[in-house]
Amino acid sequence: MADKVTLVCTECLSRNYNTEKNKKMNAERLELNKYCPKCKKHTLHKESK
Repeated sequence: MADKVTLVCTECLSRNYNTEKNKKMNAERLELNKYCPKCKKHTLHKESK
């Protein structure tokens, strides 16, 4: 039941990470603090459509 999702940086809007999410366990969108190589710092990354 895991679906592939893409994480987008909230500051520069670059698509940096691909991951999997179990939609049965988590219906809401993922929000993680990850390192953005374009911004060169840790920023909030949200799940894109």
